[in-house]
Amino acid sequence: MGKHLFDYLDRNTMKKITLFLVLALIGLGASAQIKDPVAWNFKAVKKGTDKYQLVITATVAQPWHLYSQNMGPGGPIPTKIELNKNPLVTVVGKPKENGKLQKVHDNNFKMDVLFYSNDVSFTQELTVKAGVKTNITGVVKYMVCDDNECLPPSKKTFDIKLQ
Repeated sequence: MGKHLFDYLDRNTMKKITLFLVLALIGLGASAQIKDPVAWNFKAVKKGTDKYQLVITATVAQPWHLYSQNMGPGGPIPTKIELNKNPLVTVVGKPKENGKLQKVHDNNFKMDVLFYSNDVSFTQELTVKAGVKTNITGVVKYMVCDDNECLPPSKKTFDIKLQ
């Protein structure tokens, strides 16, 4: 019967090969995981009898950045907050951004871009019909990039009690 390659290897060499293969497979699995460098927090702050402020906070891991809602056409995908219709809730105005906004010329997009590198809060004023308890639901759509790559656009859904 013919000899196999493994017949010529000693026990230590076999252990090293096995360890290498296991580590290589673990590395492949780790790199295949989708990165999400943004942690989201959602809350509603009561501002009066029937008034609330929806506060959506993004904590962006370094070296990533999250784009502003106020991007021009032809550039990266801006952050967008979409609230689902609720007949008990009136949305007052547009979401406001609170954070350290950076404006940088991006050669990839050939334009100036607006983004946040650390924390940013988006606030939205809401009015609820008097005496009711309800929820506000929606989704944040966003894209993050660093100096070398952009991740595919992402979505984060939310459901917040207004009471």
